[in-house]
Amino acid sequence: MLELYQRISLTQDFPEYNLKKGDIAMLIDTATHPEGGENGYVLEIFNAIGESINVIIVPMSAVEPLKQDEILSVRSLVEIT
Repeated sequence: MLELYQRISLTQDFPEYNLKKGDIAMLIDTATHPEGGENGYVLEIFNAIGESINVIIVPMSAVEPLKQDEILSVRSLVEIT
């Protein structure tokens, strides 16, 4: 299990939240699955200037800790059509 209040990266896309694999979030709590399925992590999502924009729950398998050999990048939340 990961430590609370650490930054993590997503290991898969979550189109319902407009989030993509590799996006960064803050792990703020754990969540027990109500029907015995995979437990989850409660994540707080921030924009590039540090404003909180969403709180979501994802399966524990959908996150991983940040690694020393990774670099952050920026992308727009607004889809260009």
